[in-house]
Amino acid sequence: MANKNVKAKNPRTRALVSLIAILLVVAVCGYVALFGIGKGTMINYLKPWGEAISLGLDLRGGVYTVYEAENDGSDEFETKMGSTVSILTSRLTRQSFTEATVTRQGGERIRVEIPNVSDPNEILRIIGTPAQLYFVDESGNQIMEGSMIKNAQAAQDENGQPCVAFELNDEGAKLFAEATAANIGKTLSITLDGEVISAPTVNSVIAGGKGQITGTFTADEAKSLATLILSGALPLNLTQLEVSAISATLGVEALDKAILAGIIGVALVMLFMLLRYRICGLAADIALTIYVMIVVLLLALTGAQLTLPGVAGIILGIGMAVDANVVIFERIREELKVGRPLPSSIKKGFSHALTAIIDANVTTIIAAVVLYAFGTGTIRGFALTLGISVVASMFTAIFVTHKLLDIFADLGIKNQKLYV
Repeated sequence: MANKNVKAKNPRTRALVSLIAILLVVAVCGYVALFGIGKGTMINYLKPWGEAISLGLDLRGGVYTVYEAENDGSDEFETKMGSTVSILTSRLTRQSFTEATVTRQGGERIRVEIPNVSDPNEILRIIGTPAQLYFVDESGNQIMEGSMIKNAQAAQDENGQPCVAFELNDEGAKLFAEATAANIGKTLSITLDGEVISAPTVNSVIAGGKGQITGTFTADEAKSLATLILSGALPLNLTQLEVSAISATLGVEALDKAILAGIIGVALVMLFMLLRYRICGLAADIALTIYVMIVVLLLALTGAQLTLPGVAGIILGIGMAVDANVVIFERIREELKVGRPLPSSIKKGFSHALTAIIDANVTTIIAAVVLYAFGTGTIRGFALTLGISVVASMFTAIFVTHKLLDIFADLGIKNQKLYV
């Protein structure tokens, strides 16, 4: 009899331990999210998730501008657009704007965003000033300027290895032939804004204005070097269409208001769920708390930029998570009304609601993918956070809420009035 009593208590004991473990994990994760852990100790400091999330331009402040490239109608236009984006990115990075983003917007436009910059002229200065590229001999003498290079591109040498093929104008061809003749067996360094980007050895006289830079390059490294060599001038003419500065103060105020609105909205939703669905509502509230933590954690880990539309995407995801729970709970209520026992009603309710939940969420994920693939700026921020939010909401609704309801049932809370 003693053994039977122990076995009878086991399901309730296991359920209680599981519930305590879940609540403990939520509490610990909530503490780490708000305050971080490890600061001032021997272990690595884990920042509060709010500090770890990168804020977008609309929240952090900065400058953005949109350019339109002149389409010369050549077959190489797409290649030139890609090179232009790479060159602009390299220029900004060399100017220490490592968080700047340069993206194509449509077929012929380029959008440049630089956070933490208040003067729009800063962008114009960086983009409008050609990079200083020189060929320098071992004595430090400047042999040739980058403006004399007509073209440079990744290619393959006679052995099939990646290299950089370049072509010079007439003046550059003459100077380079003289320089290579005088420096056979020596190195000619290529410097970009004072930094050596390549130092090839001269093996023979290079006449005719065409040559190759060989070495232990990968295909990507050869392409990158060719882009850097060309960065003395942009491959395409750009016309500025739009430029705007966003105040950091305005961004912070917008973020604070969005967060406050989100907190109020989540609190009201949790209260409604608790009053309307009782035990089921309590499970949904715990799952919703876990959902918010998962979304914030994923944003921190992936390095995704949080924009103001992105905050809207998170809040929209909360609505979808609650909607999924409502569908599930209504299905459970229907099963209870026909006289099924509680454990069976929970199982059947989730089973019947699963198809509707997956269909609704998958269509939203597809829309988020399309927006991210073809959108720019804050649109991509919205698409990314919406996609993360929908995936997290599906997980919490289908798995976390189900597990919590099973736990409550195993704890002996079987009064059906508490569930309907």
